[in-house]
Amino acid sequence: MNAVVVYESHWGNTAVVAQAIADGIGSGARALNTDEATREVLSRVDLIVAGSPVIAFALPRDGALHQLERDEKAPVPPDVSHPLLRTWLDNLRVSRGFGAAFETRIWWSLRGATGTIETKLQNSGYERLLPGERFIVQGGYGPLRDGELERARKWGVELANALSEHLVPA
Repeated sequence: MNAVVVYESHWGNTAVVAQAIADGIGSGARALNTDEATREVLSRVDLIVAGSPVIAFALPRDGALHQLERDEKAPVPPDVSHPLLRTWLDNLRVSRGFGAAFETRIWWSLRGATGTIETKLQNSGYERLLPGERFIVQGGYGPLRDGELERARKWGVELANALSEHLVPA
């Protein structure tokens, strides 16, 4: 089983969730930012798990990056050095495999990013393995709510188990 967890992260919350998911998936799974998840890396994957923070109630767009860069309330400057997950998904080569989506968000967000991520993965040939998952941050910049990393690892285990069932030869 070859799996990657591709993420967009600005204050580190989504990155640590991605790593926890990869840890739960197990041996060989890697958490990669959008720069690291190249076509070469993806050429032999069975599963792509993609995740992003929810910004302005959705998967971030270019305008959101400019807004983040001007945010004077942030405790530290955001990391905007990598392509958006939206851009990465739009450039994802059509292939075959399984996909899953996750997001980091504040608990009361009206909408989210998982639906858009799932649709973009499906449009590139990645069948949804499990419904998307949401992980909660406390406030706009984090930290993660207590227990979220454990939930992320557990979800990674669930993904690995579901993928194993699909990869078993008939």
